[in-house]
Amino acid sequence: MSDAESQARSETAALIRRYYEAFNAGNSEGMIACLTDDVIHDVNQGERRQGLDKFKAFNARMDHHYKEKLENVVVMVSKDGARASAEFNVHGVYKATDSGLPDAKGQTYVLPAGTFFAIRDGKIARVTTYYNLTDWIAQVSG
Repeated sequence: MSDAESQARSETAALIRRYYEAFNAGNSEGMIACLTDDVIHDVNQGERRQGLDKFKAFNARMDHHYKEKLENVVVMVSKDGARASAEFNVHGVYKATDSGLPDAKGQTYVLPAGTFFAIRDGKIARVTTYYNLTDWIAQVSG
């Protein structure tokens, strides 16, 4: 691996770690600082959203319904640093009922999840997150 590739991988890994550190701190603005203005945000079981305003609205909705912390985050980066992924466990509390989902009563859950990233000009240009919704529903319904 060349020095340039090694540096690109290192910078991308640091960017993804900053993004998740901001997430765990409840720092939406810190997360947004890691994103391109035209960021594509693909959420599990949901529609594609594009742009910072839609990302901010999604975060606000999530903050209202859920309190989550990510643990055991493992970041993987492509050789050129242009793509990355992260695998982690979501430890959460379901605070307020979300539309079309079971009633919230402060249930806790632990859910394995993963995210894929595209990187452009030192920022995250795409965030695609996956988790098992059926598993989450079973945990909050039981």
